[in-house]
Amino acid sequence: MAWLRRGLSQPGGKLPLFDEEGQQVCERTVRSCIDNGWAEPWFSNPLKPDWIVCKLTTQGRSVAA
Repeated sequence: MAWLRRGLSQPGGKLPLFDEEGQQVCERTVRSCIDNGWAEPWFSNPLKPDWIVCKLTTQGRSVAA
């Protein structure tokens, strides 16, 4: 939930790629949030195609609030 909450204060609900300690957010966490409808892929990063850039969904905003 902490990862989702961080998107509440970002423009467009963008979710961070890295946690507060600079570590990449676990792909399993990202995929789980997508599967639950709390996040959605936003765009592809051509420099790092393995990174999943996401934003909060309306449902994700409700869950995170």
